[in-house]
Amino acid sequence: MKKTATYHIAVGASTENLAKVRDFISEHAVSEGFPSGKVADLCLAVDEAYTNIIKHAYNNDSSKVVEIDLEFDDKQICVCLTDQGESFSVDSVEKPNIEHQVKKKKRGGMGVYLIHKLMDDVNYKTRGRENEIRLYKNRE
Repeated sequence: MKKTATYHIAVGASTENLAKVRDFISEHAVSEGFPSGKVADLCLAVDEAYTNIIKHAYNNDSSKVVEIDLEFDDKQICVCLTDQGESFSVDSVEKPNIEHQVKKKKRGGMGVYLIHKLMDDVNYKTRGRENEIRLYKNRE
């Protein structure tokens, strides 16, 4: 597919930047014609991925940076989050027992599951010290 638009932002690894990241995603997704329901899914999935990078890759070190790239084509959006933190193996994450989580009122442990449920495709890659997660959402 030929890219129709690309956008980039670099943000410090802090939950204080969640609104800035959400605004960046929603502004461009809406301007590229994505419906509000899909934009909401995108924002929630990116929130989870970004928060996981802050907590797990960077151990809450707000001096670190997360690069976020949006790539649009006529079929989909790809949101790419890149960090230089601790790497992550998706195979190490167990599928959560949602009923148990709710009964025990446990917080956390649902992010990776939620990301996969909200997106049409998710890819993780590690190259040296660089980690990349790509989240894909189809237009249709």
